[in-house]
Amino acid sequence: MIELRAGDVLHITAACSVQFTNLMMFRLIKVRHDLVSYDHWIWLDGYQLDANGEAVARREIFVLRVGLTAHRPAAPTQPRRSVSNARV
Repeated sequence: MIELRAGDVLHITAACSVQFTNLMMFRLIKVRHDLVSYDHWIWLDGYQLDANGEAVARREIFVLRVGLTAHRPAAPTQPRRSVSNARV
């Protein structure tokens, strides 16, 4: 079972629930522990993403945890450049 973290991009498919017959990309905001659910099912709060990874709708979804797959963004390969205090 995967550990879910805010920012994870999840593939939501029929393995998560029969209502998801088409793949949905979902960026996780949080797992809703305050809502009642059945064993092995969880409520997720997050954003539905389009093909470019842009948020198109905020959603709350009820899914079977074992059906989830997470895709975490790769760590940057180059350090970020610092901003100088030079006058323009």
